[in-house]
Amino acid sequence: MEAFTQFRSSSRAVQEQFRRLSVRSDQSGSSPGPRPGETVPVGDPDERRLALVMRAVFFVLLATSLTRFVQRHAEEPRAPWVIGLAVVLAVLYAIDTVLTDGTPPSRGPGSWPPAPRLIRLGAVVATWAVLVVGAPSFAWVAVPLFYAALRALPPLAAYLLVAFLTLLVVSAQLALAPRFSLDLVVGPAAVATLATAVFVHMRRQAARQRALIDDLIGTRRELAATERREGVLAERQRLSMEIHDTLAQGLSSQQMLLQAALRTWDTEPAKARAHVRTATSVTEHNLAEARRFVHDLAPADLARGGGLEAALRVLAARESDTGLSVRVHIDGDDDRDGDGGGGGRTVPLPDRAQSALLRIAQGALANVREHSGATATALTLTRLDDRVVLDVADNGRGFDPGAVTDAPSGERGHGIRAMRARVRQLGGTLTIESTPGEGAVLTATVPVAPHTAPHTEETPR
Repeated sequence: MEAFTQFRSSSRAVQEQFRRLSVRSDQSGSSPGPRPGETVPVGDPDERRLALVMRAVFFVLLATSLTRFVQRHAEEPRAPWVIGLAVVLAVLYAIDTVLTDGTPPSRGPGSWPPAPRLIRLGAVVATWAVLVVGAPSFAWVAVPLFYAALRALPPLAAYLLVAFLTLLVVSAQLALAPRFSLDLVVGPAAVATLATAVFVHMRRQAARQRALIDDLIGTRRELAATERREGVLAERQRLSMEIHDTLAQGLSSQQMLLQAALRTWDTEPAKARAHVRTATSVTEHNLAEARRFVHDLAPADLARGGGLEAALRVLAARESDTGLSVRVHIDGDDDRDGDGGGGGRTVPLPDRAQSALLRIAQGALANVREHSGATATALTLTRLDDRVVLDVADNGRGFDPGAVTDAPSGERGHGIRAMRARVRQLGGTLTIESTPGEGAVLTATVPVAPHTAPHTEETPR
């Protein structure tokens, strides 16, 4: 007797754990997706191509200016150091190009470049300035230097440096001219202004493109995180319904049988032993359901073969052992006793729909057994042209369908809410007809053709 009492207490504890697990799975939200741990590099091919062009232009202009100088001033005393400065300028610019290539132009809007980059740029500009003072023919090398300054320096510093370079170019051109000419002032200034405007426009376009790409990447990450959260919630909901409709209900039946056995253990030992045997059978069935649940397989009653009709009869026989009289009627079947007789025609349905209807029948019978006070229940499966209808009617105390809430309670879990979710996933409907004192009828209707789109939830009648 003591061992039996411990067994019953253990069963009750396990049942309570499953109920808590079901409620926690449904009420807990999914955590947001992980924060992005890496930055997706955004390349700017236009700016890279412009940089290559400007570097090529620099060396072309430098070579052209040097050739022009040598042709006209090779015999002058200043020629050696001018040629030497031109070579030094080429080397400095090449070093700066190699060390700068592939690195961002600055660390952010308005920020200065790293000190080594600033020193290299200063050396190039200073060498060119000295070269222009000694040989004005090198003035046009300033155009690629405009780009280097605008690309490397903060806006204000870049504009000031461009203005300084332009002033040197104008001075060099005026030094070469036999007399003052306004063109020599306006021309370099116009070129510098145009180059600056084009670069600023391209930089702003690139910034807008980077911002747009960042927004798209962020939106894609948010969408992926949302899909993950929805997937987690859907899986938790599915697990909650499966636990509620299989393990929790089986444990509830087992508890009721053991309670009945405990009450009659001393007065009616034979009857108590019968209850224990039935509880053992329910336990074996629950264990089979648990194993199939772990492997995400079909309900054990369906897996035995015979389709939904046979599974409903097995369910009716098992529930009848708990003291509730359950009859099964299949469309065109005269067998109403749930003994598996009769010649009802098979109702063809997708496996998913059969599993859902069986779970709905299990949930409905569990509600009848625990809440209605009914003594008899009828399961009716009807095949129409395009749909299959499952009716679960009882002679219990009835209730007001309008007072039924879809929110899960802490004690019972899901109930009608889970049934509605199952038929909605199949594109069907679920209605409840009941009047206090006159029993209740639950009707689940699902289409014969497979359906995956969610269906609008049906309001109980």
